[in-house]
Amino acid sequence: MKKPMWVVEKEKARRQAASETLWLFGIHAVRDALENSSREKLRLIVTKNAADRLGEAIPASGLTPEIADPRKFPAPIDPSSVHQGAALEVRPLNWGGVQERLSDAGPRGIALCLDRVTDPHNVGAILRSAEVFGASAVIATARHAAPETGALAKTASGSLERQPYLRVANLAAAMEELREMGYLLIGLDGAVETPLETALAVASDRPVALVLGAEGPGLREKTRETCDVVAHIPFARDFGSLNVSNAAAIALYAAGRR
Repeated sequence: MKKPMWVVEKEKARRQAASETLWLFGIHAVRDALENSSREKLRLIVTKNAADRLGEAIPASGLTPEIADPRKFPAPIDPSSVHQGAALEVRPLNWGGVQERLSDAGPRGIALCLDRVTDPHNVGAILRSAEVFGASAVIATARHAAPETGALAKTASGSLERQPYLRVANLAAAMEELREMGYLLIGLDGAVETPLETALAVASDRPVALVLGAEGPGLREKTRETCDVVAHIPFARDFGSLNVSNAAAIALYAAGRR
């Protein structure tokens, strides 16, 4: 019997995901990945100097490193990447689903939802802030969002290995899941009147999900409609704007202090 097309496509996507790999680079990103028991590690290329700097992380990982000439570094990464003589091929991490990661966050729980934030440097910085301020997870779409890349990992400075980064098919559906779990969904938009502090005051005894859109377009209409409230970060002057990663850091800090 011929399989339905949706079954064929699902199996194809599963096989493709299983074969995906990425290259992490830079001493901090590579060391943290080597020390992460949940990360499937495939190939390590290092210069002699980088191997010395990574120290015991290499033998503890179980990998046999390939020692490379720093003048002809063979890893298949952008030649302009600041690799510091270390590159590691890995498979993407699987953090599980929204329910699995966020259902037991408690009344002080914080989640961060990213609506089409595609710049890996922004997402890397957001993951770093999310770890510092105790977010249970950062949630983004599987498409039209920054995937795991070496540039993202380097900007995250190790947080990619520790901070759950969930990729979902539909952000609005994931937000509805969060609402069912008791989360208050707070969108951020500099053009609305409600201050973030006021929105957070409503959630003094329940978890919150902060929802940020891409710089420029902001929140999509469906994402905005799914939020319980949309608020702004107050500025000292009449006009101001923040990089999305800076806005995320400030919102995470405010949410943690509510």
